[in-house]
Amino acid sequence: MNASATARTGRIKARRAARRSGVEYAARAGLTARGVIYLLVGVLALRIAFGDGKNQADRNGAVAEIAQQPFGAVLLWALGVGLVGMALWRLSEACFGSAGADGRAAKKRLLSAVRFVFYAFVAYSVLSFAAGSSSGGHGSSDRQSRDVTAKVLDLPAGQWIVGAAGVGIAVAGLLIGGRAVLRKYHKKLKLGQMSARTRRLVDVTGVGGGAARGLVFAAAGCFAVRAAIDYEPDRAKGLDDTIRSFAHAPAGPWLLVCVAAGLVLFGLFSFAMARWRRV
Repeated sequence: MNASATARTGRIKARRAARRSGVEYAARAGLTARGVIYLLVGVLALRIAFGDGKNQADRNGAVAEIAQQPFGAVLLWALGVGLVGMALWRLSEACFGSAGADGRAAKKRLLSAVRFVFYAFVAYSVLSFAAGSSSGGHGSSDRQSRDVTAKVLDLPAGQWIVGAAGVGIAVAGLLIGGRAVLRKYHKKLKLGQMSARTRRLVDVTGVGGGAARGLVFAAAGCFAVRAAIDYEPDRAKGLDDTIRSFAHAPAGPWLLVCVAAGLVLFGLFSFAMARWRRV
């Protein structure tokens, strides 16, 4: 009996270890893929800031940029697989909880479920593009935002729904930026495995990148609120139009340069998370 129980316990531990290993590989592949996308979006935004605005500074623009490179098809499939890994990681967090003392809290598991749906959609769009769909199956982020906003505005209480969604996105952006500035990501990192110099470099990318990402989210939310108030779907903006709007701010193109550089930093921060994040 004891030998049987010991063997059964050993098998259970082995399965758990295998599952943790698989989840860790998926998470790190997903974070790397996220880093590639943000890095390319930031580079495309920098091109816009300096007068080359022919490509969209959003996910589709990043995917198109990859497709133009040597072995682009292979790179796209690798990116799509990495994003599938990200989706599966978030699904595992929704089902079993995430790392940390409060990882099994209902709030965190619900947030992981939302992230799973988002990354599953992104992975599908990238893999669709890799499989031969020129638009990734969904079109630009700007057109998507306008189409969705128009449909929702036509619903009963549509203005309130769009307005509430816009406020939610704006608040999320402020939280993303604020948490980055306060370095809340430290609790997710294996700081003990990092040298002091590495920590400083990661903080540069984490703070600068997170602040820029939060600013973009907050701006997109404000545009959605404006679309709801004016009942004009065209005022809603996707990632590309939101990024371009910074060039028309009082600070001029230099604000766009700062935001673009921040998105590049967030891409690099994602690579750091792929290396040192607790999973």
